[in-house]
Amino acid sequence: MSLTSHLQELKRKHQHLSEEVEQAQRAPGTDDLAIASLKKQKLRIKEEIERLS
Repeated sequence: MSLTSHLQELKRKHQHLSEEVEQAQRAPGTDDLAIASLKKQKLRIKEEIERLS
């Protein structure tokens, strides 16, 4: 996998997680730990994108 395609895949995953976080925050009764976990995953991906860029 080339660096460019890897970065594109990471950006796609980051966007998907952003959407999941937004949906979870809007849904009543969503577990705060689940939201925190999604945010941590999103942050890890963002850091990897920045590291590779």
